[in-house]
Amino acid sequence: MSYPSSATFYRGAAAAGGGSAVVLLINAAKRAEVIPTSAFTQLVAPLAQIFALVLITGLYVAFGRRSGRLGLAAYLLNAFALAALVGVEFVINLVFAELPTETIDSLRAGTLGVALTVASILFLLGTLAFAVTMIRSSTVPTAPLALYALGAVPVSFRAFVPEAVLDLGLLALAIGAGWLAAWFYARAAAIAPPAVTSFALASADRAA
Repeated sequence: MSYPSSATFYRGAAAAGGGSAVVLLINAAKRAEVIPTSAFTQLVAPLAQIFALVLITGLYVAFGRRSGRLGLAAYLLNAFALAALVGVEFVINLVFAELPTETIDSLRAGTLGVALTVASILFLLGTLAFAVTMIRSSTVPTAPLALYALGAVPVSFRAFVPEAVLDLGLLALAIGAGWLAAWFYARAAAIAPPAVTSFALASADRAA
């Protein structure tokens, strides 16, 4: 059975990062009322996190594994947080949008509010940890990572910051993700494939 080359995988992850940037821009434009809220804008909102998860996976496979256990822990935390945020975005965009304000306030005051807060905190910690480990690897440009991490701060505290600050956070996330995606895509062919582990070699020997 043939598998896609490393370059194909990296380009796919980079393309997903570009998709995440586009969706984040749509979200920012919707919140700023530059474009109207519609069924389409509400439905695509959670795709930003799904695409971002693919991007960070590609970056981790290409570069993050050199950071050892710390890099793995940062990646797993970030991946878990992004997966949790998919559910948060579905709730905010597809459930809260259809409910009266009183019902939303009641839900936020209960267990759902706790879950939303935990997901936001994990997103902030996971994003910062992942950005730091990537910066320490000295293989991924610092500027887009820092911009992406900076944008995560107001987004994580969306319930406590002014709308304009949240929009700027979404814009920073979009620019950071798009910048990383473009850089990653352009260098996909030059990145060395993941090293073959002793486990993989042993498995290949047994198969032979």
